[in-house]
Amino acid sequence: MKVVITASGPTLAEPIDLHFGRAKYFILADTETGRAKAHDNTPNLQARQGAGVQSAETVANLGAEVVVTGSVGPKAYRALQAAGIKIALVEAVCPGTEALRRFKDNELPVLDKPNSEGHWV
Repeated sequence: MKVVITASGPTLAEPIDLHFGRAKYFILADTETGRAKAHDNTPNLQARQGAGVQSAETVANLGAEVVVTGSVGPKAYRALQAAGIKIALVEAVCPGTEALRRFKDNELPVLDKPNSEGHWV
């Protein structure tokens, strides 16, 4: 399974970023092969608006099936749902390795609605 983890740095050893649309990096981890690759999200991070929707498009283009993050606004949530991408919730900052382990061990709840107000609401 391909899982994107929102991260503050380019490796799974870095702390996760709890904000989906404006996360500095998306780390695409393959749970079957154990490989992980960082993708810079700077263009979306610096967007004046629409960062969540643009980030959702980026994640969909990476082929992700799940996003592990701390918060998702309503527009990003709808865009991820439309792409068939599930959202697993991490409630506190931890290393990406810990977030991925918790996801694989089914310890993270899957969001059924946005858990953050949109930035421009």
